[in-house]
Amino acid sequence: MLITHDTRCALDTVVDLVNTSPEDDSTPDALPDVVALEEFVRTHEISDVGVLSEFDLLAVRKIRGRFAGIFAAQDSRTAAGMINELVAAAGTTPRLTDHDGYDWHVHYFAPGASVADHLAADCGMALAFFVVAGERERLRRCEAPDCRRAFVDLSRNRSRRYCDSRTCGNRLHVAAYRARRKEAAS
Repeated sequence: MLITHDTRCALDTVVDLVNTSPEDDSTPDALPDVVALEEFVRTHEISDVGVLSEFDLLAVRKIRGRFAGIFAAQDSRTAAGMINELVAAAGTTPRLTDHDGYDWHVHYFAPGASVADHLAADCGMALAFFVVAGERERLRRCEAPDCRRAFVDLSRNRSRRYCDSRTCGNRLHVAAYRARRKEAAS
């Protein structure tokens, strides 16, 4: 599957956005305030965003939950319906642009859109490309029992199971190895 630069950026952004959500009641929200939202926007180089407010923070948290629902969707039809609603509500208006040293690419958000609509449009369309390509199953949650982070499986054979093989994957592999050794020693 060919993934353009802007689509890859949108995928990274949506995964990081979903992963800012608290995993449970004991985990803090990684978007606790407008300053954190400003840092998120800066880190992900989200263009055409004006001054952010508490209203923007609440709107971004709301679409974050909707994106989380897409990652949790049981089938492509459900995911497609969720994506359609998200993108339509954002007032999507595709347009070609070249800015900040990047070659031509498509922005889906309307000029002057809020940061929430910007994210809904661009990230929603990036997820839509996966549904259209028959690759929705690549939108996953980590299989580690104590982790539910979102990720996009870009492995060739769709075999990635963990958000990060160095932490979640390695921790589980070590635990399985130790259990096998303990069993063999018994």
